[in-house]
Amino acid sequence: MNEGGTIAVGRESGRLAPALMAEYGGLTRAALDRYLDRRGICDFLRDLASDYPRRGGRMMRPAICIAAARAFGAHPEDAVATAAAIELLHNALLVHDDIEDASLERRGRPTLHRLHGVPLALNAGDALALMSLTPLFENRARLGMALTMRLLEETARTAAECADGQALELGWRDRNVLDLAPADYLEMALKKTCWLAVIHPLRAGVLIATRGAADPDVYVRFGFLAGAAFQIQDDLLNLVGNESYGKERDGDLWEGKRTLILIRLLASATAAERERIAAVLASSRERRTEADVRWMRRLIDRYGCIDYARRVAHGLAGAALHEFSRQFAELPDSRDKRFLEELPRWVIERA
Repeated sequence: MNEGGTIAVGRESGRLAPALMAEYGGLTRAALDRYLDRRGICDFLRDLASDYPRRGGRMMRPAICIAAARAFGAHPEDAVATAAAIELLHNALLVHDDIEDASLERRGRPTLHRLHGVPLALNAGDALALMSLTPLFENRARLGMALTMRLLEETARTAAECADGQALELGWRDRNVLDLAPADYLEMALKKTCWLAVIHPLRAGVLIATRGAADPDVYVRFGFLAGAAFQIQDDLLNLVGNESYGKERDGDLWEGKRTLILIRLLASATAAERERIAAVLASSRERRTEADVRWMRRLIDRYGCIDYARRVAHGLAGAALHEFSRQFAELPDSRDKRFLEELPRWVIERA
């Protein structure tokens, strides 16, 4: 890291991550097609369940799973089914999150519930979540029963963590909770984002490669630090992202999400400003006005909340790199190991 908490970026930084995500994402998409196109699904479900998985996405989660497995010596085919399960669960939660947040856009297109209504979208999300179990059960033929059950247990824990984190975020908005600290945000991010984004794919890959012999708990800290940096960068892109950003600009403010940026704003604002912010956040999205959102956005700039969040994200990514050097040092050099090492840089540099 450089002075000021920023990460030093070399000439090679950022090149490997997109290439490997595309490669392993291609393997995962081929596996996904088998589940999304299977016979016996009616058109009302097949088309909707296939929508989000086929809109694109960087495929970071399945790439982490396959790269971790390969870095520890496994064949990529050992991890593809689990990677597909992770991507199916991820897309299921995206459908549900969009409904719960009343989001307007996902990956550059209207959200599923805007296109087809809440009942059909909700059912598609449920189907994707249940569908994610199928590749895990199919692991029995390649990985054996004991490891298959371990991966199912890991998935169950991840799903529970995600639900708990989502409940925190929704509960804060429902009760209009304002007295939140950065530690509260990081706890929510650990549960809602970090487990599914980094921790679970990494743990699953390591377990697959070592046939359950490794202790996956030693990699939780790296996954938390990289995943939290990823979430903060996502919050920043919601406010300052370019035209490639696939979700509604300023959507977090419209939805009243308690991001690190908003928590910093509430801590920095005057008493009068805080009172008005509280009133805006207490209203429903439908009653919130464009003037309200523009006003909060100006305050965010005035109090340097974006720069603050960016510094925190860089600090977390730097800590993740340090943790990587401790936990992965004994692995032989490989493209997959270098991808995992590059991941903390990539998550804060992505546009």
